[in-house]
Amino acid sequence: MSHQFIAQPGMEPQRVDRYLAEKLDGLSRSRTKALIEQGHLRCNGQTVTDPAMMVRPGHTITLEVPPAAPATPRAEAMALDIIHEDDDLIVINKPAGLVVHPAPGHENGTLVNALLAHCGEGFMGIGGEKRPGIVHRLDKDTSGVMVVAKTERAHHALSETFATRRELERRYLAVAWGQMVPLEGDYEGNIGRDKRDRKRMAVVERGGKEARTHYETVERLGTAATLVACRLATGRTHQIRVHFAHNGHPLVGDPLYLRRIPAPARAMASAPKAAALDFPRQALHAASLGFRHPRTGEMMHFTAPLPPDMEKLLAALRPSQTA
Repeated sequence: MSHQFIAQPGMEPQRVDRYLAEKLDGLSRSRTKALIEQGHLRCNGQTVTDPAMMVRPGHTITLEVPPAAPATPRAEAMALDIIHEDDDLIVINKPAGLVVHPAPGHENGTLVNALLAHCGEGFMGIGGEKRPGIVHRLDKDTSGVMVVAKTERAHHALSETFATRRELERRYLAVAWGQMVPLEGDYEGNIGRDKRDRKRMAVVERGGKEARTHYETVERLGTAATLVACRLATGRTHQIRVHFAHNGHPLVGDPLYLRRIPAPARAMASAPKAAALDFPRQALHAASLGFRHPRTGEMMHFTAPLPPDMEKLLAALRPSQTA
């Protein structure tokens, strides 16, 4: 697709990559810069490969945007729980068990495969490919709200939002072993790779990345477990799971950070004890997500109810259900 603009008299000279990014809806400045460096720009008929070239009144600027290449992962029709969708983004309630992105061992059956089938031509060439813009991820066995970009500009804006965490609101619900003391507080500690097991993360004394998790008690589930709400000041891999395990309150069902029967389970009645110890995944749910829309600037908020497996777990753990 060819885009042509004539710089108007009286305009202040400015870099061509900035000029085009302001003119072209759906292309970020970084993508525009890449196209220029690849030789897709002409100024007054002459090819220009310098994104810093100054546009001046009277210049005729032509940018050729090649068609988006098909995405490498193949499209697969799968049911999606869609909370919101528009031309720029899609918000879904991800079920537990769904891998977000294809990887060795999970090339198919992922969220990306499903989105390629659902959105089809709705993806507007992110990085030159027709693919979903993954700006954040949830672990395979964590459920809840996720946003995915559909355009280059939305991908750039949302990626910056998640990187800086400005005007980003994320609330998780988790079932942790034990009673939280105090009822509300912050867990802090740098997170890095566990030197003894590279598949795990750990709170480390040296190195790692700064991490802080705020928690508050939502409901005490007898004496053995607690339903907690968590908000992240940082976004590290497995952050909630690592911080809670490190502080003696691993999440119920966590296959990676809960490696022995926790002490609070010993005094439990058989039915709730079995429900908790047999829970097949970490009891963690991304309950809400808020961010500013990359096009309209409107602050948006989305929620996803607890999935049935976690509701069933809570029912089994509540004293009124186990007396």
